[in-house]
Amino acid sequence: MRVTPDALPPPREADVVIVGAGLSGTVMAAELAAAGKRVVLLERGRQWDPQDYRGPHDDWEAAATGPWNPSPNRRKLPEDYPIDDSGAEMKPLLFNGVGGSTVLYGAHWMRLLPSDFRRRTLDGVGDDWPIGYGELAPFYDRVDRDFGVSGIAGDPAFPARPDYPMPPLPIGEIGETVAAAHARLGWHWWPGSNAIASRPWRGRRPCVLRSACGEGCSEGAKASVDRTHLPAAVAAGARLVTGARVVQIETDASGRASGVVWRDATGVRHRLRAAKVVLAANALGSARLLLGSGAAGLANRSGLVGRRLMMHPFTRVAGLFDRPMGASQGAWGQALYSMEFAEADPASGRPHGAKWNLGPSGGPLHAALFPWPGGPPIGAELHERVAVWLDRAALWGITVDDPPDPENRVQLDAGAPVEGDDLPGLRLTYRIPADCREVLAFNAARARESFEAAGAVETIALPLAEDYGWHLLGTCRMGDDPETSVVDRWGEAHDHPGLFIADSSVFVTGGSVNPAATVAALSLRTAVQILSGRNGR
Repeated sequence: MRVTPDALPPPREADVVIVGAGLSGTVMAAELAAAGKRVVLLERGRQWDPQDYRGPHDDWEAAATGPWNPSPNRRKLPEDYPIDDSGAEMKPLLFNGVGGSTVLYGAHWMRLLPSDFRRRTLDGVGDDWPIGYGELAPFYDRVDRDFGVSGIAGDPAFPARPDYPMPPLPIGEIGETVAAAHARLGWHWWPGSNAIASRPWRGRRPCVLRSACGEGCSEGAKASVDRTHLPAAVAAGARLVTGARVVQIETDASGRASGVVWRDATGVRHRLRAAKVVLAANALGSARLLLGSGAAGLANRSGLVGRRLMMHPFTRVAGLFDRPMGASQGAWGQALYSMEFAEADPASGRPHGAKWNLGPSGGPLHAALFPWPGGPPIGAELHERVAVWLDRAALWGITVDDPPDPENRVQLDAGAPVEGDDLPGLRLTYRIPADCREVLAFNAARARESFEAAGAVETIALPLAEDYGWHLLGTCRMGDDPETSVVDRWGEAHDHPGLFIADSSVFVTGGSVNPAATVAALSLRTAVQILSGRNGR
């Protein structure tokens, strides 16, 4: 069901205004609206028609290099604000629009490890979260059902958990081959858990394994929140306003959040009064709003707004086989994952863990644009490379837990004003520490061993994939101490009662798994807290 934004006059009052109709904002809206709260969702982007997604069309790979590119600096749609990433060793990827980055994500759906919440205590790295895995587990259970996740319980790398709503997607011949190799090596592997339907589920159709998840799922198999949560939120009374650029968070004389100021698509300014303000604009957008609200910004007593940016350094290893393996198509999520090296081991020189995911290798354009050693092939060599790639190549993607460094940060870029926003763009600083690079290299070498054990005739370990900055984390960290954190354990700003942050900004450490499940669980937990009113603020 596609929700059409209403054409009513601009809202003036709400119980809760939520900035951003992506993953965390829409989960929040559905929960609050179902409880009878007057909710307004303000989204700076547009509502896309799934028929516009390019997956079923011949140009699906080409579209990903232009209008459907996940980089706002390449896409350059009117709803995108400029981000100067020249000082960042990874480039940010995100999507401004209804559904947010769930429109384009691969839908890997995994929980943080219990150890990820206690990195300082266990490994002497980063900090401990003010909450633990056990406190978040019931919310993980709930969002697994709400998003219709496919997978299989029982993975020994994680605590016991309920069954997934659906069985895992097919792992195919390549998955079976690599799994058998890991069994021989004595290494961990498990069928991938993905927020992608493997059978009909609550109006969604099962995945057709086209491997075009990154250009939007026109089949409706992938759980993007414009399908899973927004219809229920609107049916319960929530209002969705698109083309709404929030330019300021307002507070009253006591410092309590009191609403927002926003501009509509024509540039007209509006004021929306609300008892609660929830930021759900991702770790870049939420920090931008806090830094740009008022002369001194908001919620920044600790000086940490915008700091401690984490982006999950990422690399890939390709394995090429001498026969067709069905490797070109499948869910772009993960056929398998491996947590063999996910726990940090400082004594062995690995202070950071890494998660591997085995995915499809894409079509001919993906093969042509793959960063082949020695430079891009041309002429006859190009045709040869595409021939040995199609259906015969598989990819291990390797994600490394990076520490929360205060010098990795987002700042307002005074030299990049944004028309219609009243706010400047952003400037990113992000450096990958040497020990993270060493952990990447170690895991890449092990991934080559994995493919070699599976019978690959060629393996290619790639350098850092700097254009894979999907996981934007940590710029408004959670904590119990107002002097060293931005929000409390419930996501409420220490300095401003009634101001909540529900997105990945609040992460204390990043772990090595994809963060979507944790973002959703944290947002749901914060929504339940808002409804309970237990904090008395």
